[in-house]
Formats: sequence, C-alpha cells, structure tokens
Amino acid sequence: MMAETKNSDEMSPEDALPETGGRPMVVAFVGIVVLLETAMFFFLVPNAEEVSALAEAQLIRSVQSGDLAAEERASKENEVREFKLGLFGETFSPIDTERSYRVEIDLYGLVRLKDYEMMEAEFAEKKGRLRHEIRRKIRNSELRELNENNLGLLERRILTTCNHLLKDDLLLGIGFSSYQLIEQ
Repeated sequence: MMAETKNSDEMSPEDALPETGGRPMVVAFVGIVVLLETAMFFFLVPNAEEVSALAEAQLIRSVQSGDLAAEERASKENEVREFKLGLFGETFSPIDTERSYRVEIDLYGLVRLKDYEMMEAEFAEKKGRLRHEIRRKIRNSELRELNENNLGLLERRILTTCNHLLKDDLLLGIGFSSYQLIEQ
C-alpha cells in the first residue's frame, strides 16, 4: 500500500492532464489567429492600385495648393499701390494768353507692390530730375489742356516723362490727389 501512495504522490503534472484536449486547442487557437490576420490583411490593407490612387490624389492636392499659394503670391506682388511723387505749385503764363495762372497739383503714381522698393530707390536717386521734368510739363501745357476735362493728356505726358527717366517702366499710371487751376 505504501507503494501505491508513493506512486500517486510522485506523479508529474503532465501525467495529470488528459491528453485529448491540450494540444489540439492550442493548434486550433493559433490557426484561428492566423486565419483572422490573413483575412484582415486581404480586407483592410489596400492593394497597390488603391495605394497609388491615394498617393496620386494627395500629390494632386499638394500641387493644387502650391499653385494656389503661387497665384496668391503673384496676385499680391501685382497689387497696385500709390507712390507719392510730390506737391507741385507752378505759376506760369500760357503761350496763348497774357494772364498768369497758378496750378497746384498733388501727384501720385501707381506702382506694383513688387516694384515699390525699386521705385523708392529710383525716386530718391532721381528726385530732382523727376520734379524738374514734371514742372516743365506743367509749364509747357496750354490752358485748354489744364482744364479738368483734359487732364488725361497732362497725365500721359507726365507718365511718359517719368518712366523715361526711371530705370524701368515702374509707373503704371499717374493720378492727382488734388488739382487746382487758379487765375491770378
């Protein structure tokens, strides 16, 4: 009897487990996990065509946003800004009359934003020549050209003269902030 109790006490844990359920359960569990992962790979991971279509769409969006940013920068650079050319007050006697007149003009030029700094530098360098030529254009004008209805001719003359003196055609147009023709 002692031998029987000794044998039951010396039994290993492997002998205690029944052989029918352990290994097949592990094999089945691993098989199910492999099948689930394979199914997830086929259904959730995109194929090469889908990946290339997504990459192409993303590339198109980035190019379009880059184009929009470039257009915005270009439109901002081409934005027109006023540049003050100065206040001019000239007393003169037109060729066709003996009367004296005084013209007071506050003049500005239209410049693209990208050319504004160049215009400032050019104006600082050639301020005297520009003012002299503008004053000469005013004094050499006929009385009918100085009427408010005909100021377009004077504007064009001043614009042409200024752009001729400047390095590039920086001025897009000329305008008058204020204009007065006074008979003295």
